[in-house]
Amino acid sequence: MQETLQDIKTRRSCRKYQPRQITDEELAIVLEAGTWAASGRGAQSPLIVAVQDKDTIARLSRMNAEIMGTQSDPFYGAPTVLVVLADPTRPTYREDASLVIGNLMLAAHAIGLGSCWIHRAAEEFTSEEGKELLRRWGIEGEYRGVGHCILGYAAEGGEAPARPRKKGYVVYVK
Repeated sequence: MQETLQDIKTRRSCRKYQPRQITDEELAIVLEAGTWAASGRGAQSPLIVAVQDKDTIARLSRMNAEIMGTQSDPFYGAPTVLVVLADPTRPTYREDASLVIGNLMLAAHAIGLGSCWIHRAAEEFTSEEGKELLRRWGIEGEYRGVGHCILGYAAEGGEAPARPRKKGYVVYVK
């Protein structure tokens, strides 16, 4: 239990990555953790798309940057992008997918990888270009983008130190 709490306390978002790809074994561990996330009524509404193809990552990066109104890389050079989608017919689809992303990030940290949650997946995958990507990936149905979890080996200075926890974070009602 102490190891789990330590991972929770020490995980930080990484915004600078080494260019080398993570191993298949590391990817499998992180993906497995994502599949074990809690979901409303156990419905398992999310779907994880593991992207390591450089051209596809560049395309997703461009789409995401356009939504943000910038030309910078919103994926910070990460060699792996996990796109987390969920079935919007489930009332808890956003929460379910958010729990998946949390598990992905914690598992990545536990095995020495950097990670970061990147937003704007909803806008990406409601666009015609995003819908075309889903079709090309063989994803059928009404999936909505919830977020991206980028993965890789942290470059020097890629992770910021933890901020102190705010006062009054917890309210006790006994």
